[in-house]
Amino acid sequence: MDGDILVVAQKIVSKAEGRQVRLSTITVSPRATELASTTDKDPRLVELILRESREVLRSRPGVLIVEDRRGFVCANAGIDRSNVEQEGDETVLLLPEDPDVSARTLREELSVLTGKSIGVVINDSHGRAWREGTVGVAIGLAGVPAVIDRRGDTDLTGYELQHTIIGIADEIAAAASLLMGPADEGVPAVIVRGLQLSASKDAATDLQRRRNLDLFR
Repeated sequence: MDGDILVVAQKIVSKAEGRQVRLSTITVSPRATELASTTDKDPRLVELILRESREVLRSRPGVLIVEDRRGFVCANAGIDRSNVEQEGDETVLLLPEDPDVSARTLREELSVLTGKSIGVVINDSHGRAWREGTVGVAIGLAGVPAVIDRRGDTDLTGYELQHTIIGIADEIAAAASLLMGPADEGVPAVIVRGLQLSASKDAATDLQRRRNLDLFR
């Protein structure tokens, strides 16, 4: 229906775009070898993580947090093995090359097929600093606001909101994750209906906090 938002799992987008990599094809650099020894990770996986990253932010045994090439701060540059079919060599899946472009392409092609004006969110599970557990976040976006600015609105007491900017795209992704699940649920897409959001040209990159406002790095 017009106004629907299609939330799509990153895994099926990455698979459709051929982002599978066999670890046996990877040549490991000295930097990856060194980092693998401190994180207790497969050096081939670490090499892929470095190739997909701008900067290593934190590393310790079992943990490698990076800012990836798309600007996401996440573990292992979003590279994952779960729900990836294995055929002999161990295969991992990278994030889409440009998830916002992927979302826009999906939106345009679905609009042609259905004649409807919809939004698209590409959803991935990310951890968060200082909070346990992963949540769904929007890594690709088309036709949906990234944030909604409520500054200037009043609360129930008449107080004017000063700082309230809602990450609406991430809230949509997190809600859809409740149905998608992380394991064998087999639900790669969810339709969100009834939000009544205005169409937007925002991108998921609009959710990334600018470096000059980042108080923690």
